[in-house]
Amino acid sequence: MKRTIEPGVTPTAWDPKALYDKAERYIQQAQALDKRDWDYALWTSLSLELLARSALANVHPALLAEFDKTGANLISALGYEPVEKKFSPKSVNTNEVLRRLTIVLPDFLAEHESFGVQHAGQRNAELHSGEMGFDGLNGASWQPRFYSTCAVLLASMGKTLDDFVGADEAKAAKELMDAAADDSAKAVKGDVEAHRKVWEAKSDEERATLVAQAEIWATRQAGHRVDCPACATVALLFGRPVTASTRKLEDDVIIEKQEHLPSQFECIACGLKINALSRLGVVGLADRYTNTTEYDAAEYYAEDPWEGYEEDNNEP
Repeated sequence: MKRTIEPGVTPTAWDPKALYDKAERYIQQAQALDKRDWDYALWTSLSLELLARSALANVHPALLAEFDKTGANLISALGYEPVEKKFSPKSVNTNEVLRRLTIVLPDFLAEHESFGVQHAGQRNAELHSGEMGFDGLNGASWQPRFYSTCAVLLASMGKTLDDFVGADEAKAAKELMDAAADDSAKAVKGDVEAHRKVWEAKSDEERATLVAQAEIWATRQAGHRVDCPACATVALLFGRPVTASTRKLEDDVIIEKQEHLPSQFECIACGLKINALSRLGVVGLADRYTNTTEYDAAEYYAEDPWEGYEEDNNEP
C-alpha cells in the first residue's frame, strides 16, 4: 500500500542521537572527577539513564512515550505534530525504560536491569531526599556492573566503551569487569584470615614495633596508603597509571594528579601481599586512586637557555 502521509523529523526529546550525545556529555563530566567521590557516582547515574533511553529510542522512539489519553506523546515520538495546547513531551520513567530494554534487547539481562534500577534509586535518594545516596560507596562494588551495563547498551547501537569513555578508561573498565568475573580470586580471603590469626597471636609489644616500622616504611615508599585488611596497619597499594596526568597551578605550586589502577598490595607489619586486581577486589582494595605530586612552579618551569650547548672554553 502507498503511504500518503510521512512523519517529520524526530523531535530532540525522543531522538536517540541527542540522548546519546547528552549521555556522553555527562560521562565526560564524571571523568573529570575522582572516581572515589560521590559526585562521580552521581554523574555516572545520570549518564546511564540517558544511555538507556538512547538505546531504547534507537529501537524506536515511540518506546519512550508515556501513555496519555490523547496519545500526544506517542504521536510526537512517531514524528507527527500533536494538536494539544501547551504540549510538552513526557517519556516513561527510568525503571520502565530498563524493563522495556530487557524485552527488546536480547543481551540486556535481568542483572543489567537490576543494577540500573539500583543506581537510579541511589541517584533519586541523592537528588530528592535528605539521604546521601552515594556517600561511602565502594567503587569496586558497582563500577564493574556499571561498565558491563553500558557495554551492552552501546553494543546495541553499534558502539563500544572506547567510543563512550575513550581508550584508556575503556581499558581500565575491562580490567575491572574481568576482575569482578574472576571467582577464583575469592581464595584470597583465606590468605587474609591466615595473616590475621598470626597477627593476633603476636604480643602487644611485638605488634606495636611492627606498626611503627610500617608507618615509617609507608611514608618513604611511593604508593597509595590504605589499611591492611588483615591487621589494620597502614600499608601500600601499587598500580599503574590509567589516565594522562593533569596539572594545576595553585599559589605558586604545580599540583600534578594522575589516576592509577591498583595491581599490588603489601603490608610489612603482618607480611600480607596480594597481587592482581581480581584478588584486590575481593578484599575491597580495587578502587582506583589518585597519585598527587606537588612541584614549586619556579623550579618546574625553569629552563637553562644554554642546555644542550658545549661549554665555552675560549675565554682569555
